[in-house]
Amino acid sequence: MSITIKQLPETERPYEKMELYGENALSNAELLAIILKTGTKEESSVVIAQKLLSLYPESENNLDFLKEMSIEEFMHIKGIGKVKAIQLKAVAELAKRMTTPSNYQRVKIKKPEDIARLLMEEMRLKKQEYVKLILLNNKNEIIKIKKIAQGGIHSVNTSLREILAEPIKIQVPKIILIHNHPSGDSTPSQADIQMTKKLFEMAQLFDIELLDHIVIGNRNYTSIMSKILTEDEEI
Repeated sequence: MSITIKQLPETERPYEKMELYGENALSNAELLAIILKTGTKEESSVVIAQKLLSLYPESENNLDFLKEMSIEEFMHIKGIGKVKAIQLKAVAELAKRMTTPSNYQRVKIKKPEDIARLLMEEMRLKKQEYVKLILLNNKNEIIKIKKIAQGGIHSVNTSLREILAEPIKIQVPKIILIHNHPSGDSTPSQADIQMTKKLFEMAQLFDIELLDHIVIGNRNYTSIMSKILTEDEEI
């Protein structure tokens, strides 16, 4: 039979432990137990939290999987009902938003790394492909980030006309295209590279400069324009 929280010494109870020693002294399971608040008659909130963490044992201390779990997936664990599942989902969403800049406008883009830093946390764990377009002014400052399309696990359908529609309409001078690879590997496909070349040429017809096309993986990214330039130099 599992030991309840009340049966633990006060210095080992998650709430009291945080108050005494600070949040850094708590394990992942103990922190989750505070969010869960209560357990069941059979198991403490810490044990339920440990079961949650054991869903992806290969993750070790990486809690990224919590950000992508649905309310229904949380509820598959005995002891986590709808209310607790919603609380966990809310905390996961807050964690995601805390790593995402709240205001992109007037952020200046100097290199591909700047784009990766802005959108990595938002896009790297998506289970579907997303295509976004960054609109910039002549100073390379962000005017707007626009979602272009959302697709399946392996691909997304979007046209060059769809990508360029708003940049042409509001007459922005520069754009950057971004999409993610749900596989986690940011290596661009030949289709990605060919589409980038076509988009570059079409954008030029409207006096718009395609600065780059960035592919986001899981904690990695690839600049397709840099790749194209490198290949051209090798020819």
